[in-house]
Amino acid sequence: MPRSGRLPLVRMTSSKPKILVTRRLPASIEARMATLFETDVNDADAALTGEDILAGLEGKDVLVSTITDQIDAGLIARLPASVRLIAQFGNGVDNIDLEAAWAAGLTVTNTPSVLTEDTADMATALILALPRRLVEGTQMLLRDRAWAGWSPTSMLGHRLRGKALGIVGMGRIGTAVAQRARALGLSIHYYSRNRRPPAIETPLEARYWDNLDAMLAAVDIVSLHTPLTRETHHILSADRLDAMNPGAYVVNVSRPELLDEPALIARLESGHLAGAALDVFENRQGINPRLLALAEANKVVLTAHMASATLEARVEMGEAVIVNIRAFMDGHQPPHRLLPDTPLPRAAKG
Repeated sequence: MPRSGRLPLVRMTSSKPKILVTRRLPASIEARMATLFETDVNDADAALTGEDILAGLEGKDVLVSTITDQIDAGLIARLPASVRLIAQFGNGVDNIDLEAAWAAGLTVTNTPSVLTEDTADMATALILALPRRLVEGTQMLLRDRAWAGWSPTSMLGHRLRGKALGIVGMGRIGTAVAQRARALGLSIHYYSRNRRPPAIETPLEARYWDNLDAMLAAVDIVSLHTPLTRETHHILSADRLDAMNPGAYVVNVSRPELLDEPALIARLESGHLAGAALDVFENRQGINPRLLALAEANKVVLTAHMASATLEARVEMGEAVIVNIRAFMDGHQPPHRLLPDTPLPRAAKG
């Protein structure tokens, strides 16, 4: 059962929207929410169970959810009738059954556009870290305190300039990564649902591929930046990983489901791929021990879902949540409303 947050919760009038926030947010955002809404915050800051969410939502108008909340069709069917809005704190909504929410008459919003620069920074850092063995070099010094010093053949990596980067999904984040990578001397190749206009392609000297398999065979590093949909689930399948250049690298700061993780592990273990850098990975049952072993062997760089982890991004995300809630409760269309791929007939929400 969620408890009241550390900050004082203002409940002056019953006209204020009543919201449940499932995780702790930046203090400035919690303070603004406490002023604008009747706010309950999960003070424990651990993922709530479905039963906890349901109990906390009694009498509430809005659920402020995060990616750690599993809001499936079963949970949506049991939501109190008072709940009319699910305001996701985050860009991704893989945890929400959008079709079930639509059918139940619920509005769902997210916080897009605020994560572009931070996510692109992280992807670029990982693109650099892999061939230059940055994490391995740091770990070596920490592990071997009696380091003998520099040697002409020690810690040899690979130069970035002149290598080919293949971007899967050339949206806002993919484009921001391309801009950074071009400055590092990488040639830019991309596969996307739609070709980008010359105003984007030309400054980047970017080559568009309408065939993903062909692009994968032509590049040295693959970075994933496409949304997760039915069509993009395991877009880097076992067959496509096999099609990649021997010695190539994979970078994923987007969604773990975009690649076949067991297949990736197998190809790293076999040496077909030189390495991978993952900010997202399957961890519902704990991180795969084989993946951890590869990280210990310096074949994989693992980071703790940090791509958007800047204070600036988290505050902007919170501000977007507040804007969505206020617009909805004032009877307006929230600016970041989401619709399912195939909307179903809506039921009236009492």
